[in-house]
Amino acid sequence: QVQLVESGGGLVQAGGSLRLSCAASGRALSNYNMGWFRQAPGKEREHVAAINTSGGATYYSDSVKGRFTISRDNAKNTVYLQMNSLKPEDTAVYYCAGGGRTGWRLLQNYDVDYWGKGTLVTVSS
Repeated sequence: QVQLVESGGGLVQAGGSLRLSCAASGRALSNYNMGWFRQAPGKEREHVAAINTSGGATYYSDSVKGRFTISRDNAKNTVYLQMNSLKPEDTAVYYCAGGGRTGWRLLQNYDVDYWGKGTLVTVSS
């Protein structure tokens, strides 16, 4: 198994930027397609972004495309989510995830094998 730990969450003003990190341990990160999800209070979990094992392909939800960038450094066993032009509606707990049973984009519930505990991002206006 792989353990995932998110960091980098916090309070930021609208229009600002924040960089989230997801550190993996136990297994090499290169074995897993990775993604970011988020969940706002009272809302369902939302798929944010995904990246394949090599980092050569990325996927973004329409709500964040053009503002967020997912990347990975397999040598450091770390996945990142660079969030720019943040909006109040981006406020949520952000979760790192790994897997890819049916596809590298992690679009199905069955695709995710590992979850981090989450880090809170709050965007003020």
